[in-house]
Parts: sequence; structure tokens; C-alpha cells
Amino acid sequence: MSEERSRVLNICLQVFFLFLSSLLGPGRIFATPPIEILGQNRPGSANTPYIVIGFVGGFVKHDDTVHSGVQLAGRLRADYPSGVYVEVFENRRREEAHDKILQILDSDRDGTLSDEEKRSARIIIYGMSWGGSETVELARELDKDKIPVRLTIQVDSVSKNGQNDRLIPPNVVEAVNFYQTGGFLHGVTEIQAADPTRTRILGNYRSEYKSNPLECSDYPWWDRLFVKQHTEIECDTKVWERVEALIRAKLPARGSAAVQSQTR
Repeated sequence: MSEERSRVLNICLQVFFLFLSSLLGPGRIFATPPIEILGQNRPGSANTPYIVIGFVGGFVKHDDTVHSGVQLAGRLRADYPSGVYVEVFENRRREEAHDKILQILDSDRDGTLSDEEKRSARIIIYGMSWGGSETVELARELDKDKIPVRLTIQVDSVSKNGQNDRLIPPNVVEAVNFYQTGGFLHGVTEIQAADPTRTRILGNYRSEYKSNPLECSDYPWWDRLFVKQHTEIECDTKVWERVEALIRAKLPARGSAAVQSQTR
């Protein structure tokens, strides 16, 4: 099967899952947990230069705690009640994420970002499946704004129509890709830097589940049936522990002067 036909099939499968969900009624994939999981970060503060943006895959809700990317955001919020802004978006809401970043960076609230406000940006973006594609696309938009991105992380990234999730824009300092190759729906196997002198590719790391399957019992049955391996990498705690470690390495140590100074 050609790469183009495979990508078309991937999109058709995602649409099928949305249709199936509508027939079966709301399930975990559309669950809305209590608002407390969203944390107490406040957008638009001049004291939150660290920004972590996550994108969920498929038609997953941004606050569905079944999914590892949402759980990760919850842990970061709990550990950084101030000094770090963390938010998860549905992959269709990239423009909202972009606007939120610009709002946070505009510390003097004059509606325009100065060169200094842009240089002070400390942005990390991660995403699963279609969210991985939107991770790169958001970084590309920020490149047009001349805003740097410290790190992008893609997990089994599936490109959307008209997007290129393989080529990392030059405003990204470091990028990493986690993927698997089983089943109809699987991620890009290799990402590359548009400018290797400016972007360091930390690695393209493959996971294999055929010989070592995961149950992912909390996920909807149709995910476990139709996109089994794609779901397994999403519920693989080892993969997401590595994702979390990479993100935390870019954030200030808890209780550090950098964080404390932002609460004054």
C-alpha cells in the first residue's frame, strides 16, 4: 500500500470512530471529568514564561483522563501550581493554542510581541496521533512569528491532510519522535530537521507490541479492536514516562528560585 493511500485510510478510520461513537452514545472517549483536574494555572500572566501545550489525538476530549497525554498534564499542573502554564487542546483547536501562547507572552499587554517577549519564550509542545501532527504545525506557526520552541514531542504522529509532520521547523531547539508500526493506523517513523544546525533530533524511538501486547483496559473497546497497536503506545506507561522526563528536564526544579520569583 502506498504512503498516500495509507494516510487516506488513516483519516477514514478516524472518521469511522467518530461515527461509531455517535451510535454508541457518550463513552470514556468523550468523558468530561470534574473541572479540578484542569488545575489552577492562569493564562495571560507575565509570571508564566514556561508554557507546556499538549494535543490529544483523534476525537478525544482535552479533559479525558483515560488518555496518557491528559494524565501527564494533570501531574505537571499539580507539581507546578505557579510558574508553568499547562494546557491540553483537542487537535482541531491548534489556532486557540496559538492565540493562547501569544496572549501569555504579551507580558505588557500592548497587543504586540516585542523581540524581547519573543526571545523569552519557553515553550514545549507534545501530541499524540493527529495531535503529533498539530504539534509540528503549531511549531511551524510559531516559526513564522519568530518565536522559539524548546522541545517538540510526537507520539505515533499521524499527519493530517496538507500537513507535514516529518519536517521539524528551524525554531525548534530539540525534537523527539516515538512511534510503532503495527496495524492500519501508525505513526511517522522518522522526523528530520529542516535546519540541522539549529534543531537537534533527539531520536526516533520505536515500540513493538505484537510480541508484548498491552491490555489498555480503560480505553474504549473499539480503540482496542480497530487500532490496537496505536492505542497500546498511547497507554504505554514506559513511553509516557520518557515523554514526561523530557518535559520536566526543560522546566525549573520545583522550589527553585526561578519558580519562586514568578509567584511574587
